[in-house]
Formats: sequence, C-alpha cells, structure tokens
Amino acid sequence: MIALLQRVSEARVEVDDQVVALIGAGIVAMIAVEPSDICETADRLLERIAGYRMFPDRQGRMNLGLNQIGADLLLIPQFTLAADTSRGLRAGFSPAAPPQQARALFDYMVKQANGLCAQGKRASAPFGMDMDVTLTNRGPVTFWIQQRGTS
Repeated sequence: MIALLQRVSEARVEVDDQVVALIGAGIVAMIAVEPSDICETADRLLERIAGYRMFPDRQGRMNLGLNQIGADLLLIPQFTLAADTSRGLRAGFSPAAPPQQARALFDYMVKQANGLCAQGKRASAPFGMDMDVTLTNRGPVTFWIQQRGTS
C-alpha cells in the first residue's frame, strides 16, 4: 500500500457540490492499494500513519505523531499513486490493485482508523467517486510512504 501524507490546517472533500468529508488540523492520507496488499498491510500502514512524526514539538522539530497531539485524519482513496510513470507521457495503472480488492482494503482501513486513532476527528472520502479535494498543506509537509504486502 502507498500513502501520500500531507500535514494540513484543514481539508474537505466534495462530491457533486456536497461536502462529504471535513477535518481541521491533521493529516490527509491519500491511499493506493497494490495487488499484494492484505489486511495486515493496511494495519501496518495505518499504524505508521498514526505514529508518523509530522507535527512540531515545543522546539519546532517534527517529533510528534497524529495520536500524540489528537489531530484529525482524512483518508482518501487515490489509485493513481500506484501508477507506473517510468516511460512515456501516460501513466500505466497495472501496478494498482483491481477495484474490488482496493475498495475492500480501503473500507477495512477506514474501519480500523476509527479504533486505532484515539483522538481527533476521523473522516474518509467515498471510494470510486469523482471528487474535489481542497486542503491547506501546513509547512508544507508531505511524505510518501509505502508498506509492502505480504501475500
């Protein structure tokens, strides 16, 4: 699985001009599922997201994670993160998991996030929808992390 993490002041997702997800300060995590990913892959990636040190401590160093400061989390499905961009001018999407597998693991991750992340608001964008994502990247701070599947 792949996650693109952005530290944000606020973020929202709209579908058909309706706000479907909204958070304040926290992390927007755009998630891509790869064919070898299983539930344990999602669990480990979510643990990394919750603990990833992206927030400043009293000295201004990025030493605090989402759970340590009670920040919000917004999960957004983003299959294009798994794209093969190594050649040409058009991405190939064969490295991404098939939609049925990706939806199941994304939905699993959303459910797990509600239990793992003890404080702050949890939100998620709908799978497979055309959406508008608006966010204010604080810093800017953006990290790309990958958790390899084990199947």
